[in-house]
Amino acid sequence: MEDSLKKSTVGLVRLEDFQQRRKELEEAKAREAARTNELKDEQKKVKKRKKTAKSTLSFAMDDDGTEDGTPTPAEDSGSEQPSGKRSKFRKNPDVDTSFLPDRDREEAERRERERLRQEWLKRQEEMKQEEIEITYSYWDGTGHRKSVVCKKGDDIASFLGKCRQQFPELRGVSVDNLMYIKEDLIVPHHYTFYDFIINKARGKSGPLFNFDVHDDVRLLADATKEKDESHAGKVVERSWYNKNKHIFPASRWEVYDPEKTYGKYTIA
Repeated sequence: MEDSLKKSTVGLVRLEDFQQRRKELEEAKAREAARTNELKDEQKKVKKRKKTAKSTLSFAMDDDGTEDGTPTPAEDSGSEQPSGKRSKFRKNPDVDTSFLPDRDREEAERRERERLRQEWLKRQEEMKQEEIEITYSYWDGTGHRKSVVCKKGDDIASFLGKCRQQFPELRGVSVDNLMYIKEDLIVPHHYTFYDFIINKARGKSGPLFNFDVHDDVRLLADATKEKDESHAGKVVERSWYNKNKHIFPASRWEVYDPEKTYGKYTIA
């Protein structure tokens, strides 16, 4: 730039002309430097693109097995090679695959289980609507036998409500003050006859799920032999029980526990 400035300012020149010329030369130098930098950047980009293209081509050649497309030694020797497309694994129809997860099969099994569950629930509801005749004895120290018709799904409280209507002396007694004793067990009011039938529950002296009446087996010769006979349940006032619970037969009575096994018949 100094040589150009000297050549363009030979002889006498004004200061303003000298400064203007110097400024023009500096601007020209700056433009040239900028063009040089742009050219270097462009050369770097071109070089990078060529490198990327070469890498891609190299991977493609690796997939084909060789870079120049010539067959491998294995191919020259005549050995068989798989086709361009890789073959897929296929199922062996002779292999048992029932243990493997199968969404369609699992869904079909779930639907079948639900169908059977609904069918079972329907049968249970139909059973609860079936009527049964229950023979019982109003017990005040002696027995007064009657019978009522209930549904298997009725609870003990509903049964006692019907019983109290059959005896004038019980009509003034609330259901809460009545007790139902079956096979020497005090049956809580919330249980239903269906509960005993479906579970084939047993008491101390016989099955809770049979309601046909037989004589008390404890009065027979072989009172220790277990039988499938059922006895008339007793309906008693709670006040009578509280006064006589130390005297037979009330001394044998206890609250029913579904988790307890009550064993065979006994006289004592």
